[in-house]
Amino acid sequence: MEKISYEDASKELKDIVVKLEEGSLPMTKAVELFERGNELIKVCYACLDQAKGKFTEIKETLDSLEEV
Repeated sequence: MEKISYEDASKELKDIVVKLEEGSLPMTKAVELFERGNELIKVCYACLDQAKGKFTEIKETLDSLEEV
């Protein structure tokens, strides 16, 4: 998977959506952007999953500290 930050991937994805919604692109370019958008969605989901894992880990650590 490509190394790109969530913020950068999200911004590029928003830009792609705007271009696709305009409807003025040639079919080949639209397909190319659609495929790129799918790649960026995967990057965003991976970043979100990683962040969720870190939050879960922190919560579990805090919960165990409260038991002490």
